[in-house]
Order: sequence, then C-alpha cells, then structure tokens
Amino acid sequence: MNDEQFEGKAAIVTGATRGIGKAIALELAKRGSNVAFNFARSVDEAEKVKSEIEAHGVRAFVESCDVSNTEASGEFVKKVKDEFGTIDFLVNNAGITRDNLIMRMKEEEWDAVIDTNLKGAWNFTKAVLRPMMRNENGGSILNITSISGVVGMLGQSNYSASKAGMIGLTKSVAKEVASRKITCNALALGLIETDMASEMNDEYREKILSMIPLGRLGNVSEIADIACFMLSESARYITGQVIQPDGGLAI
Repeated sequence: MNDEQFEGKAAIVTGATRGIGKAIALELAKRGSNVAFNFARSVDEAEKVKSEIEAHGVRAFVESCDVSNTEASGEFVKKVKDEFGTIDFLVNNAGITRDNLIMRMKEEEWDAVIDTNLKGAWNFTKAVLRPMMRNENGGSILNITSISGVVGMLGQSNYSASKAGMIGLTKSVAKEVASRKITCNALALGLIETDMASEMNDEYREKILSMIPLGRLGNVSEIADIACFMLSESARYITGQVIQPDGGLAI
C-alpha cells in the first residue's frame, strides 16, 4: 500500500481523543492525510492529540461536537470541508457503553448508547456524502463496530443493538452510493488492548483469552493499519463488507 495516496487527503475520525480512534487518526496523519476529529469532554486531551497529528507535518482540525446531534454533526462536517477543501475519508468510531442486564437497564442507558453509536454514525455519514460525491474519486467510509453486533453479548442489549445497526447501515449505504465511487465498510472488532480492556480483572481476562483462538487481545496499531488499508486505493473494490479483526473470537 503506497502511503503517497493519503497525501493531501482529508479524514474525519469521530471520537479520536484516545484508544482506537486516536490510533487511526495518528496513522492517517503519519501517512500524510489531514485529520479532523471531535471531542466530547476533555479540551486538554483533544489539544494534545491535535499536536501529535500536526507533528507528522499535516493539518489538524478539532472541535467539540455531540455526534448524536444531527445539526451539530452537519455543522462540524461543513467546517471541515471549509478548512481542508475536501473530505475523502470518514471513520465512524465514536462510541460509548452503558452495560446492564436488560431487566435492569434504564431507558436513558438504552437511548444514550443508540444515539451515540448508531445515530452518530448515521449523522456523520449523511453529512459527508455530498462532499464526497463532488470528489473525482469519491471517498471511503469505515464504521467501527463490534463482534457484539454480530453475536450479541450478555448485558449489552443496547451496545449489541447499536453495533448490529451499524452493520446494517454499512450495507445499505454501500449499495446507495457505490455508483458515486464511495465505498462503505465496517470493522467488527474483538477485544482490543485499550483503557477499557485494562480495567478487566485477571480472572475475567483469562476467561476471555481462553475463548480467543489466537490467545491474545488485539492492539490499536493493528486496527489502525487495517483501517488505513480499508480506506486506501488498495481496497477500492471492497464495499459493504464487515471485516472481523477479533483473533477468531466470533468463529
């Protein structure tokens, strides 16, 4: 994969202040793409990531944006288009969890996860399509979903539903915009070494590892590499697909 293909391009990565989103944003910057991202809480953390992106010699744009707010999402995308002149890549990564057994789950726990994870992806996808359609070579959209949306997980009816919804969204969008040279794919991730994973107790970690054929959790750099491939010219004949970087967990 030739990194020159990313030079001068512009990407939006939602929820990129830490973990997987941050790794993807930095990898895109390393390969020469300008990167825009939103944040929900920490201004200091967002500015730190902005500086790390710019250290690769590219431009960065960051602004607070609630991805579940349709108007705010559209305004964010408009500002990115004005700033960079183009939008070539979108990575819908922003997501939250509010785990609970369905009998104990509160309505607000359901709504918060669906609104952020699924509606957020819909908001940004809808907003970037017109700018991408104006590009000579279209664009690439990548949805960061989860094996939880493939197989379902105990205590995650809200999260599993949101991630399964993202898979359906991926396939529908892929069919709708293929004629405009826009691809739309998804990564259904297994367990990745992030801050969230580090909070697992030893007993639970060992239980999970015993279920993964490769015997380990994934790391964010692996996911960032896969994401960049799926956004690249090398993957232009792939659309509507769900790739499962999960170490075999969902086999």
